[in-house]
Amino acid sequence: MIKFFLMVNKQGQTRLSRYYEHVEINKRTVLEAEVIKNCLSRSKDQCSFIEYKDFKLVYRQYAALFVVVGINETENEMAVYELIHNFVEVLDKYFSRVSELDVSFSVSEIHL
Repeated sequence: MIKFFLMVNKQGQTRLSRYYEHVEINKRTVLEAEVIKNCLSRSKDQCSFIEYKDFKLVYRQYAALFVVVGINETENEMAVYELIHNFVEVLDKYFSRVSELDVSFSVSEIHL
């Protein structure tokens, strides 16, 4: 099961967040900061799957954007990795080459 979906820029600023389980606002801030730090600090040679606390992180980088999905332990990482790619392809078609500004101002219209 997907716990959350984040889109983050290289500076670590969250551009889009969607939670599928209730998480208090103050805990979201801490969670996002830790998740972003873990993903952005990894090199391109390292695996895009990270075990973090009681769930896994699956992330992918597209230019200046990172897409991070938090999943439970039983979810298939490769399926989520492909889901991220398909999501970005849809955004590319919708925006004719998605950018950070598109995500910041227009993705709120798309329901995840």
